[in-house]
Amino acid sequence: MRLSTTIPALPVASIGAAVECYEERFGFTCRHRDDDGFAVVVRDDCEIHLWLASDDGWRLRPADDLAESPVRTGAEDFIAGTASCRVLVDDVDGLYAELAAAGVLHPTDRGSPVDTDYGTREFATLDLDGNLITFYRRG
Repeated sequence: MRLSTTIPALPVASIGAAVECYEERFGFTCRHRDDDGFAVVVRDDCEIHLWLASDDGWRLRPADDLAESPVRTGAEDFIAGTASCRVLVDDVDGLYAELAAAGVLHPTDRGSPVDTDYGTREFATLDLDGNLITFYRRG
């Protein structure tokens, strides 16, 4: 048995705003968009699913109710921006230059992709909501 492609699903606060960010700043194209809660963006062989995390009903519940029955719909608004994924690329330095110009690099960026102890060259970015996307190449 062999596993294959992984497709990350990232929680976002607004499908429309997230799709716009991925298109305009990351160079993705929207393949599918359902404004009620889901979108698929693609670039080359990379596919990312975006899902709406906007349930704010928990804010209206009394604190003692939260203690007895914790928040657990799985789509609470505080989840948007809490995910991460890694994307394998063939030209990490070229993509770094493109995404640096788009202003999506992680605030701790060191000015270029970093060679790691575990054999990758990589850099980190943040989408509009704060989801971490690390682009890397091996060796």
